[in-house]
Amino acid sequence: MSESDLADQSPQVPAALLKKLTQEVSKRRTFGIIAHPDAGKTTLTEKILLYAGCVDEAGAVRGKKSQRAARSDWMKMEQERGVSVTATCLSFDFQGYRLNLLDTPGHQDFSEDTYRTLNAVDAAVMVVDAVRGIETQTIKLFKICVERKVPILTFVNKMDRPGSDPLGVLTQIEEVLGIDASTMNWPIGVGADFRGLVNRETGEVLKFSQVQRGAVEVPVERTHLDETENDVYPPEVMQELKDEIELLEGAGAPFDLERFLSGELTPVFYGSALTNFGVEQFLHRFLELAPPPLGRESDAGPVSPTDPDFSGLVFKVQANLDPRHRDRVAFVRVCSGQFQRDMDVTNTRTDERISISRSHQLFAQEREMVQEAFAGDVIGIVNPGKIRLGDTLCVGPNFEYLARWNYAPECFIRIRCLDTSKRKQFTRGIEQLIEEGAIQMLQDDRTSAFEPVLGAVGELQFDVVQFRLEAEYSTPTRVDRLGYELGRWVHNESFDPEQFKLPMGSRIMTDQTDSPMILFENEWSYNYCRDQNPELLMRTNRPGEYGSGE
Repeated sequence: MSESDLADQSPQVPAALLKKLTQEVSKRRTFGIIAHPDAGKTTLTEKILLYAGCVDEAGAVRGKKSQRAARSDWMKMEQERGVSVTATCLSFDFQGYRLNLLDTPGHQDFSEDTYRTLNAVDAAVMVVDAVRGIETQTIKLFKICVERKVPILTFVNKMDRPGSDPLGVLTQIEEVLGIDASTMNWPIGVGADFRGLVNRETGEVLKFSQVQRGAVEVPVERTHLDETENDVYPPEVMQELKDEIELLEGAGAPFDLERFLSGELTPVFYGSALTNFGVEQFLHRFLELAPPPLGRESDAGPVSPTDPDFSGLVFKVQANLDPRHRDRVAFVRVCSGQFQRDMDVTNTRTDERISISRSHQLFAQEREMVQEAFAGDVIGIVNPGKIRLGDTLCVGPNFEYLARWNYAPECFIRIRCLDTSKRKQFTRGIEQLIEEGAIQMLQDDRTSAFEPVLGAVGELQFDVVQFRLEAEYSTPTRVDRLGYELGRWVHNESFDPEQFKLPMGSRIMTDQTDSPMILFENEWSYNYCRDQNPELLMRTNRPGEYGSGE
């Protein structure tokens, strides 16, 4: 999208200010990376940082103890287990652009954090394993992007692995995900024979050379598809490549920028994040294709990124990002106008004025004081408890951005504080984890403040809860798994359980906002309750929140 297109979105604004806002917004690229676990999402993140000049040597996601941990996995538990547990932001400059990369957890047990983070992106990079193809978590995250009309670029990873199937993955993308796919490049060889790429748009042919562990940029030799006689590839390889490209003319769809931006088509790039093959070329094309920040929907109508009044959306709250200070940081996606340090904003949920004096640009756990920011940027605001997940911060008339923040839990535990002298810390830790959106706290007449029931989307979230309570609040705990498999919030304005036929074994509780929720032992029990009580409105989203939650 051009700067003139961005300017057309904005209401009447002084020319000089509009020019500045339009120029700054056009430089921003804010995106998330989504994938099934072990597809190579964190490795690709590391290699993007390498080619953007943010690190001198890419860290290894797994491996020997002497190797560095992944830069985006800052939490101690992430580094120990080699899995992303929480979303993080990596903001950096590259070739005149400001990139805001939101690295999200891949494991389905932490998908709620990913769902919320996708509220803050303008584009998504979908990483697909070239051997295993489209997997369950990929499908779930793809659907979230489609619902929010987020353009998706696809990086087919692990082309250096035995069994990689570039054409098969292309077919899966179209048949399983139901989106047209356009191949932007094509691999030269697969598995151990993967050695280069051909750019289908320009005909440029690349040959890569291996470097140890892919820790530094790879040397590249270049030729053209028309140059059969060259010093890069022998003639027989070039002829075979030309034949493959001709066969590809009938596979996939031609690339169309408008269809990509509207979410109807995904450009597909092949490569190997582990060896760095294709990463640099993908990054350069990403900058050209990914959209700058666009208008966002609010309860007062669409808001342009070049609107002169600042507004921002709190899409994540993280406690103890710096354990030395025991602080809370609110991750704010700037949606319009210009943010300036020490400015006063209104939290539209409480109508309270807040002076923002401690604002940071984020790079995983690291922080740098930020003086100004524009639409698309992500800033960290040290939060003394006045800002919650989903809040809209703005200057000017109040409004709220429309987004969904809570998802019905599918796993449940009872958690006990084992040290009675640590009950205060236990309560503070649970409250903080609730603020982050990691868990729902549920109560009824069988629970107490020191033995609450917790609900989460995935089982591993409870491991994180226990780990963080002990590591950050010095509070050892014990958990007991409960025999429920799903919960549904009740949306009836006046809910009297006596008026409904609830199945044996179900349990009625209230969450931390006093919203009623019914816990069911299994899917059959839930379906039985729904069939027996057609007037009972049960949803996967909390009452009063945006979204249908069917």
